[in-house]
Amino acid sequence: MAETPDTFKKAPKRKPSKGKSVAVSPEMRQAYADLIKEREAKQDGYERHLRQDEPKRR
Repeated sequence: MAETPDTFKKAPKRKPSKGKSVAVSPEMRQAYADLIKEREAKQDGYERHLRQDEPKRR
């Protein structure tokens, strides 16, 4: 048991893959920004009507 077999070696580290980039038109970029703003507004409106401190339930 003094020698360890070479069957379980650490794999060499891989370089991280680069993210994909996509070219979009300025209209599409603005539409996406508007969509994000609309989603944030809906989320804020939803959270506004929730109770701030929820009592513990048993």
